[in-house]
Amino acid sequence: MTDRPTVLVTGGAGYIGSHACRALTAAGYQPVVYDNLSTGHRGFVAGPLITGDLLDGAALARAFADYKVAAVMHFAAASLVGESMTDPQKYYFNNVQGTLSLLQAMRNADCRRIVFSSTGAVYGNADSKELPEDFPCAPINPYGASKWMIERMLADYRAAYGFGAFCLRYFNASGADAAGGIGELRDNETHLIPRAMMALQGHADFALFGDDYDTPDGTAIRDYIHVTDLAAAHLAALKLLEEGHSGGSFNLGSGTGFSVREILTAIRQETGREVPHTVKPRRAGDPTYLVADPSAARKVLNFVPRHSDLSTVIRSAWDWHQKAHPFKSR
Repeated sequence: MTDRPTVLVTGGAGYIGSHACRALTAAGYQPVVYDNLSTGHRGFVAGPLITGDLLDGAALARAFADYKVAAVMHFAAASLVGESMTDPQKYYFNNVQGTLSLLQAMRNADCRRIVFSSTGAVYGNADSKELPEDFPCAPINPYGASKWMIERMLADYRAAYGFGAFCLRYFNASGADAAGGIGELRDNETHLIPRAMMALQGHADFALFGDDYDTPDGTAIRDYIHVTDLAAAHLAALKLLEEGHSGGSFNLGSGTGFSVREILTAIRQETGREVPHTVKPRRAGDPTYLVADPSAARKVLNFVPRHSDLSTVIRSAWDWHQKAHPFKSR
């Protein structure tokens, strides 16, 4: 046990959760990771690890009983857009019901502070504009819908039970820790930048899904935010909850969009190598344009991305992938 405030980090063995744990430790907190290791990695965990599933209410109750948990950071979720289109039950069951189980355990333990990992996918097809938080949420895939349902749940928990809850809608998490110990690594990797890195290394093929979007070069446009910046924003949200802030929903992004082809060009410029790729039809559930207006987070969370310029994102990712493969730690 420790005198440092304890934060239960669900999904803390995963990509974003593990970076958040390092930010918590550096800021004087004690992160306790709760993860079923279905996609996370033991090697990413520095500190206590509870191997458990969110749907296991008894295991959650023991976690809260064994540690004096001051707050929760909630990253655990099924998160593949394409898979959510073909297996929606998995997403509603794991994400929505799993969060309900977590919230019940929090209420039983009288722990009422939570920072939730949401997503820009709650907006759905949003045309060509930078999205403020009051843009109507209309998710077009079950992954985004499950996250939107959880945001609604947390709003109700704030009103009825006095929870403090931040919902942080991040866009495309990217990059890797500067120290090189953790990065983006999944058995079934679908994200653009790590998939391209793996193609450069000969570990995977790379497909560009759709070159007929209504964009200048025909490929989809996204907002890329460095994972270290995301971790800093979660820490800022936690500190506001400690000061009595009730929370709310905030975008975390750079505010700048890049097309798939622009990302491939940037990778070539950074690595000196061309990503071998094929062009395939669009994937179901992928919007044309998804870019954040991060001004509210800048005002409330003092969120200023410091590592999210494209060259830093790609350089850190490339450094990590050159060290990481093959990487087996589960």
